[in-house]
Amino acid sequence: MTAVSDPGSRIRESLWPRDESVPLVEHTVGSLLAQRAGEQPDAPALVGNAHGTGRERRLSYGQLYGEAQQVARALLGIADPGEFVALWAPNIVEWPIVQYGAALAGMTLVALNPVLREHELRFALGHSGAAVLIHADRSRDYDLAAAVRSVRADCPHLRTVISLSEWDTWLASGAGSEPLPRPEPGSVAMLQYTSGTTGTPKGVVLRHRSLVNVAKLTMEGAEVERGMIGLNPLPMFHTAACVIGTLGPLWLGGCTVLVEQFEPEAALAQIGREGADVLFYVPTVLGALLEAARNATGRVPRLRTAMGGAAAVPRTMIESAETRFGAAVHNLFGQTELAPVLAMTRRDDSRDDLVSTVGRPLPQVDCKIVDTSTGEIQPLGQPGEICARGYQQLVEYLHAPDETARTVDGDGWVHTGDLGSMDARGMITLTGRLKDLIIRGGENIAPAEIESCLAEHDAVREVAVFGLTDERWGEIVAAAVRVRGERRTGLRAELEAHCRERLAPYKVPQRWFAVDELPVTPTGKVQKFRLTDAVDQDNLTPLE
Repeated sequence: MTAVSDPGSRIRESLWPRDESVPLVEHTVGSLLAQRAGEQPDAPALVGNAHGTGRERRLSYGQLYGEAQQVARALLGIADPGEFVALWAPNIVEWPIVQYGAALAGMTLVALNPVLREHELRFALGHSGAAVLIHADRSRDYDLAAAVRSVRADCPHLRTVISLSEWDTWLASGAGSEPLPRPEPGSVAMLQYTSGTTGTPKGVVLRHRSLVNVAKLTMEGAEVERGMIGLNPLPMFHTAACVIGTLGPLWLGGCTVLVEQFEPEAALAQIGREGADVLFYVPTVLGALLEAARNATGRVPRLRTAMGGAAAVPRTMIESAETRFGAAVHNLFGQTELAPVLAMTRRDDSRDDLVSTVGRPLPQVDCKIVDTSTGEIQPLGQPGEICARGYQQLVEYLHAPDETARTVDGDGWVHTGDLGSMDARGMITLTGRLKDLIIRGGENIAPAEIESCLAEHDAVREVAVFGLTDERWGEIVAAAVRVRGERRTGLRAELEAHCRERLAPYKVPQRWFAVDELPVTPTGKVQKFRLTDAVDQDNLTPLE
């Protein structure tokens, strides 16, 4: 495939050859931190709350690198390079320090969602074979320490568990000056769990080179300035936060301001207090900040850049952010398997492109739109499945060669499961999702997992779980239930309680409907679009 040097070159079919004019860098996560610390040891690098106390900590690059080295040496005292280290915590200052420490130790970080319930935690620890688990004691009102105690005996690979309440003591065990490993940029850096259409989480294996360069190219695509200050309210276990929101500022020698619990008014005040010029967002965050800004009595802080995605960003939201914050708003598109950004809008894009597309692919990645039936490249403007190929793609799904082969074809193309069209300039417009996922506030939710959970309830004969458009969350989870026997009052509350005992809170359906039959194809597959249409037309009966 030939390279292009001009990302604005016009194409004749829905195939974007990679732009090789922008070079990749050969860094690991740890070596990039070491370089920045050597260049600017006194520059601000990280602001965040300490575990358990809420005390704010401010670290320079020299201090951050020093603590990350201690973490690396402490980890090397209990595990070997190449082993998996799981981190289960909310957005506290220790999170990126452990991320950097694991990278310096040559270990693979397993990023875990702090709302996982016990069976979900047990699966992730067992599947990854993590040798070490580092955990917070609490996340909001959830007792993480109790959950760890409950599952530990079921995880034979887990040799060491460290509570972040022991941070100072554990960190001191890493004092010393022993040389650290020197992992290669192509070595594995991170394992991320993402929901699949089967409902079983898949472990996405990602390389150092992928993470560092996607962060670099995304920040450069948004023309973010060196020394920037970025407010990061996104959950650190997502690549949006721990790659773009963390390694992006690192690339620019900037500072990450980590938000432990997102509260719109407090976050708005923090933007002003810290002088933040970049916001990392998902639509729910941006929408809440805009509402807070509308209700603010004082001066609303200004931003230079807002960058995010994870769900459709409404035109009105983009335009409001431009007006209210003075920000250039960049719509990012990708997925965990692409570490995570494939395409983005740029500052010089037209008004229509900024509010209705996800822009052009980043440099160094091929992109095409293919017919979902034949796999052939689509003509310009014709929708199909978005596919990508480049340095940033996943190594594999851990322990899942069949899943890997279904996602990455024989020519190395990653099939994203997302549908879109491409114009002659390479601009991509999203048209839907091939994969049956619901994206609620940036969280990927597999309907099949929720359906399996509800099917366990005696009162449920059949159930279909689907997404509904929501102004605040992007999408919310809805369930259409065919009841076994007579419908009874209070069944909705029963089913909600059933789900809350077995699923993370964000997966529990918010809207419930009763149906006499589910709409199906002649082969018995549920036509969920018909359920969505019925809700839009007010033709479904609420479940009480």
